[in-house]
Amino acid sequence: MQPEKKSVVDKNPLHVISLVSIGAHPTSGRPRRAEQDARAVELGLQLAGDNLHVLHAGNVEEPALRAYLGMGLDELHVLEQPQGADALPAITDYIRESGVQLVLTGSQAETGEGSGMLPYLLAEKLGWPLVVGMAEVESIDSGVAQVLQALPRGQRRRLKVRLPFLATVDNAAPKPRQSAYGPAQRGSLEVEDIEVIIDELLINSELTPAKPRPKRLKVIKAKSGADRMKAATAKASGGGGQVLKGVTAQEGAAAILKLLVEEGVVR
Repeated sequence: MQPEKKSVVDKNPLHVISLVSIGAHPTSGRPRRAEQDARAVELGLQLAGDNLHVLHAGNVEEPALRAYLGMGLDELHVLEQPQGADALPAITDYIRESGVQLVLTGSQAETGEGSGMLPYLLAEKLGWPLVVGMAEVESIDSGVAQVLQALPRGQRRRLKVRLPFLATVDNAAPKPRQSAYGPAQRGSLEVEDIEVIIDELLINSELTPAKPRPKRLKVIKAKSGADRMKAATAKASGGGGQVLKGVTAQEGAAAILKLLVEEGVVR
């Protein structure tokens, strides 16, 4: 059941920062605006309008940054740093000095390390609460925001959180508006001078494409004790089960490996 929608109040003085990164097209791999980061910008525009600041830590010469300007922004702030630098200290210092009330990010970068840890580390550094998978801000009143958190299978959970806070934006958030060429070229990229800190762990690591997660075995979910007992005592419908008794460790391991290969858990 979907919760009733409430209107956002007292949003004019709200100061919002949306963090953006360089995305990659899923087929060609060409640089583009990141999908979830664009949703964070869209949500920020709806909440704060002209009070929205869009922030990127990286190379100011990256052409894909102008795709965010094409969403109607007058300027985009860039904490210029080379590849391999640690973005966390620079972003933390910028936010502390900005007097911001709400920071919006995507849940995971599409390029680079892509660990998804930046929002968690940033919230820890700032000492702010973190809302994961936010889909909508329903209202803000007296320094308290009421938000909707996206849950699996289209469910929503209503939360109340005190400002300031940080939130990752879910794919259930408003779809970003199309980027227009004219505004993208007219907008300005404002470079901020920062102290560059090299990320030694990233420099000494080798990045490889993430592998698909292994398939999970089917788990029977039961709501009551009677249902669990019935599932445990029911005869297998496939009839392909095998009970192993008095076999060696090697034979048992071979049988288990065969089952895992048949179920697609191991390839």
